[in-house]
Amino acid sequence: MKNYSEEVKVEGYDLPLNMMLHDARIEERRARAEVMVSRLVVLAWKIRSGELHHTEAAELLTQEAEKYQNQAQELH
Repeated sequence: MKNYSEEVKVEGYDLPLNMMLHDARIEERRARAEVMVSRLVVLAWKIRSGELHHTEAAELLTQEAEKYQNQAQELH
């Protein structure tokens, strides 16, 4: 049985297919992390600028968590 992880190549590319897939996954994770950082910065700004009480800040965080959960469910 051949080991395709090293032998499978896409025509026109020097990297094996699994390396290209790995790189694509890493880029996707970076993009998701950047989106999450942006969202957290916005939440922090809303909490600070609105001088929210702890219960309001907790509600804001809960709503954001629900957004993440809904997005994760859409991917499955």
